[in-house]
Amino acid sequence: MIELLRRRRSIRRYEDRPIEREKIEVLMEAVLRSPSSRGLAPWSFIFVEDNELLRRLSFSKSRGSEFLKDAALGVAVCADETVSDCWIEDASIASIILQLCAQALGLGTCWIQVRGRPHSSEKSAEAYVKEVLQIPEALRVL
Repeated sequence: MIELLRRRRSIRRYEDRPIEREKIEVLMEAVLRSPSSRGLAPWSFIFVEDNELLRRLSFSKSRGSEFLKDAALGVAVCADETVSDCWIEDASIASIILQLCAQALGLGTCWIQVRGRPHSSEKSAEAYVKEVLQIPEALRVL
């Protein structure tokens, strides 16, 4: 595990190739196996492979999200704050497990902070992502 942590870096440049379905399924399983407060698992992870959606998501913030347009996969980390008062912590733990699993599979990742960040002077990055991905109002986006 320590070797995996030593190798982990935020990667913002990606190879122009799709990610194998088997690897995506392993990432999905990793999220499902993540611990959560009282086993409530308040998160929802939305796996995005559509190039147009990834391009639109790359405009989530004025800075710090543009590299997403070149990724083969994006993952929106969401959680229902009415399910658990630990929704931020639970979703954050699951997301780092996803990132470490991706590293173990030879995939690079980089976190894009959405919660509490602006998209524009009129709209939050969270509202923008929810609009692009048609995420239900009850879910928050980290």
